[in-house]
Amino acid sequence: MKIISGGVCAAKGFTANGIHCGIRKNKLKRDLALIYSQKICNAAAVYTTNLVKGAPLTVTKNNISDGKAQAVICNSGNANTCNANGIEIATQTCALLANELKINQTDVVVASTGVIGQPLDITPIANGIPELVKGLGDNSSLAAEGIMTTDVKEKTVAVSFEIGGVECKIGGIAKGSGMIHPNMATMLVFITTDCAISSKMLSKALSTDIANTFNMISIDGDTSTNDMVTVLANGMAGNDIIDCEGENFNEFMKALNTVNVALCRMIAADGEGATKLLECKVSGAKDIDTAKTVAKSVICSSLTKAAMFGADANWGRVLCAIGYSGAKVNVDKIDVFFCSNKGEIQVCKSGSGVDFSEEKAKEILLQDEILIKVDLNDGEASSSAWGCDLTYDYVKINGDYRT
Repeated sequence: MKIISGGVCAAKGFTANGIHCGIRKNKLKRDLALIYSQKICNAAAVYTTNLVKGAPLTVTKNNISDGKAQAVICNSGNANTCNANGIEIATQTCALLANELKINQTDVVVASTGVIGQPLDITPIANGIPELVKGLGDNSSLAAEGIMTTDVKEKTVAVSFEIGGVECKIGGIAKGSGMIHPNMATMLVFITTDCAISSKMLSKALSTDIANTFNMISIDGDTSTNDMVTVLANGMAGNDIIDCEGENFNEFMKALNTVNVALCRMIAADGEGATKLLECKVSGAKDIDTAKTVAKSVICSSLTKAAMFGADANWGRVLCAIGYSGAKVNVDKIDVFFCSNKGEIQVCKSGSGVDFSEEKAKEILLQDEILIKVDLNDGEASSSAWGCDLTYDYVKINGDYRT
C-alpha cells in the first residue's frame, strides 16, 4: 500500500469539480462541489446522530437505500437545515443534477454545510449545475475547496493497494473544522474507490472503521447536524468482487483505515482557531472500550486543550479527564508522557508526579503536533483519539460566525 495523489479522482472512472455558484458572498470562495462516477457504484454512508438533521441526509438516505449511487453534490456556505422547504430543495438539487448528468435522480448523494437555519435559495445551485458538470475532470482539489466552510486547509488523500494481485485505489476529501465531536458523523467526508466490493461489505467496512477513526475526533464538543461519511465503489479496477469476509476484505479495510486516519488527522489539525494537532494514545487498557473512553475524554477536555495551547505541561488536566471519563481504571497505575518531534518526557508515573524539566517539556509542547501517551498498565488494549488545542481564535471565529 502506498500514498498517491489524486484524492477522489485517483480511482478509475471518477471525476470531480468545484465552483462558485453564488451562495457565498465572497466570489473567491467555491461553494458547490461535485463527484461523479462513469459507472453506477455500490454505496454506503453513515450519518450524524444529532436529532436535528439536515434535509439532505434524509434525501440521501432514501436515495441510497438500494445501496447504489453515481454522483455526490454538496453546497457550502448555507446548510440546508431547519428549513421548511429543505426536503424540496434537496430533492430538486438531485433532480437538476440527474437531468444534467443523464442519470437517475435516486442515484445522487446530496449534502450541505454552512450556517444553520438560514433560508437556502435553489437558484444559484440550479444556475451553477451546468457549469459544475461541464468542468468535470481530475479536479479533486476544486471539489475539496467547494465543501469547505471555516476550514483553513484542504483535506484530501488517496492510496493504492492490491486485491488478488489487481491494483485498486481509494481516495477521499473531507471538510471539518468546528462542530466536531464523537458520535458519527461530525463532518463531511466523501470517499471513492475503484475496488469491486458489494454494498453490504462496503457498509460493514465503513461502519466498523468509523468507530476507531471519525468517532474518535473532537474539536469542540458539538455534534453537527448536516454531516455524514459516504463511500462509492464503482468496481472499475477489475478485481474479483469482495462479497464476504476474508483476506481481500481485510486488505480493503486496511486501505480504508489508512485514508480515514489521514483525514482524521487533517480535520483535527484544522480545528477552528487551532495551532496544534493533539493525539491521545492510550495503551495498557483492560479492553478496547476502556481505551477508547479514556482517549476521547482526554481529547475532549477543554482544560487539557487549553494547557496544550499554552505549552503548559499540566499533566493533572490529563489525569483529571481520565478520572471523570467513566472508565474503570486503577489511577495508581497510570503513566503519562508528552511527546513531539522534540522528544518525549514522562510527567506522571503510577498516578503521581515525577521530577521533570519544565524547559524540556515546554520545548516539546511548543510543536504543532503533540502526542499524549497514557499507559493504564492494566491490560493489552489500545486506542487513539484526535483533537486540537483550544485557542483565543476559536471564540473569535464562533462569536460572529453567522453575522
